[in-house]
Amino acid sequence: MLDRLHVPRTPEVLRKWPRVTLRRAGYVVRRVPLPRAEIRRRALSVVGVIGVALLGAWLGILVGGQETTPVGPVSTHMAAKLSWSGDTDVKVGPLGTLHLDTHDGPLGVSVSVEALNVVDAQKLVNDPNSLNGLSAWVSRDLKHAVIHLVIRSAVSGVAGGVLLSVLVYRRRWRRIAAVGVTSAATVLGTFGVAAATWNPRAVSEPTYTGLLANAPALVGNAKDIVAGFSSYSQELAKLVGNVSKLYDVTSTLPGYQPDSSTIRVLQVSDIHLNPAAWNVIRSVSQQFAVQVIVDSGDVSDHGSSAEERFTKSISTLKVPYVFIRGNHDSLVIQQAVAANRNAVVLDNGQVREVAGLRFTGDGDPRFTPDKTVDTAGEDAVMEEGRIFAGDIEAQVPRPDVAIVHDPVMAKGLDGLVPLVLAGHLHKRSTQVMALGTRLYVEGSTGGAGLRALEGAAPTPIECTVFYFDAATKKLQAWDDVTLGGLGLASAQISRTLAPETVARLNAPKGTTAPAAATDPRAGTRP
Repeated sequence: MLDRLHVPRTPEVLRKWPRVTLRRAGYVVRRVPLPRAEIRRRALSVVGVIGVALLGAWLGILVGGQETTPVGPVSTHMAAKLSWSGDTDVKVGPLGTLHLDTHDGPLGVSVSVEALNVVDAQKLVNDPNSLNGLSAWVSRDLKHAVIHLVIRSAVSGVAGGVLLSVLVYRRRWRRIAAVGVTSAATVLGTFGVAAATWNPRAVSEPTYTGLLANAPALVGNAKDIVAGFSSYSQELAKLVGNVSKLYDVTSTLPGYQPDSSTIRVLQVSDIHLNPAAWNVIRSVSQQFAVQVIVDSGDVSDHGSSAEERFTKSISTLKVPYVFIRGNHDSLVIQQAVAANRNAVVLDNGQVREVAGLRFTGDGDPRFTPDKTVDTAGEDAVMEEGRIFAGDIEAQVPRPDVAIVHDPVMAKGLDGLVPLVLAGHLHKRSTQVMALGTRLYVEGSTGGAGLRALEGAAPTPIECTVFYFDAATKKLQAWDDVTLGGLGLASAQISRTLAPETVARLNAPKGTTAPAAATDPRAGTRP
């Protein structure tokens, strides 16, 4: 029988008679030092609980911490992994891996780019305007994927710890509960460390392995590329200036020399986001003292809102900039151009007098930024040209210059105006149509943009300076400025005299040169 005054609190006594029962019976339970063996046993029990919790949590994360999800137009597989350094690895098929130092801690993230979603990618190709929302689309998908991955990993980690404890401890619920709490604390601590050490700059500082390791060496540092391209575009501008000065000094063309009253118009076209074009345009406009610049369309490439910033350089040109929309220019781009103080945007047959000349213009009825030069929608272009012709016929007085993007649209304008300026074909040409109207098709002032890389030889950078008589508004001559395309440094300037100017210069003194045979409506001003 137990001593009513003192009962040693040993494991054997407490297992046989619980402490509460002894106290209710009037016994005093005194503390006695635990044997070393019991201390070791309890320590091993705690270590075992922690070990089971850690092992179960990691196994749970490895098994359940995976997420297969689309991120934008790409299908990805994201998985949590054990990694003492943390970080994120992005595996791009057979090309190699990008290693990002995103965070620290025992948990890393592996992202595998598995496939391109053909349907979503085709939508981007068919509707490049959707590029406007691509960044938000990818960010939204990535955010959801990461949140799902964290939740799945946390739940799987706790569940793994509890499941393993059930297998190890069977019905010892206190230890099972302890393992669950420890697993939860482990998972929360792991993700807490990752969140606290998150490095947002890691995305811009990747380490490449595999075939991707050669990419930086092949394309160069982004800052070096920008600096090099800036120098290249500035050298082109200087080249234009030097050649034009030489041209002025050595020109031996007979008779015609523009005077201070001559109206000088610079035509540019199809810049296609080439920033080098702005330096060339600025240099030509200054060297030739032009009073107005005419852009016959396709200043942008995809018509996206991201390209609006590119049009801000128009305001630095210091002279009026007359613009009509091309098939690569959206209404968003048209509005961005119009926001410049010196811009004059023409559409739907509008007429504006600039620098003494009456200009009219109509934007391309198509918006096909995913296509190169082709005949898609030619019927719509011709119909728009007929409507435009009706607008011009209603004008009193008639315009001096009409501006369109696609030369097909100019067919209905023959005989209504003396000169039609166009672009679209990325190749310079000119012709006098049946009823006497001259159609002048400008090449690409942007060297066709990135399309220049598709051909065997670079597309030249082309623009033209037109000279008009201030009194009669008639075209007297034009200078074709041609620069070597992407990566080339060459310049050529050639002058062409209008037929009427040639006839006047060749006429004997004291006689009047006969007028060119044209339709009576051509160039008339009621």
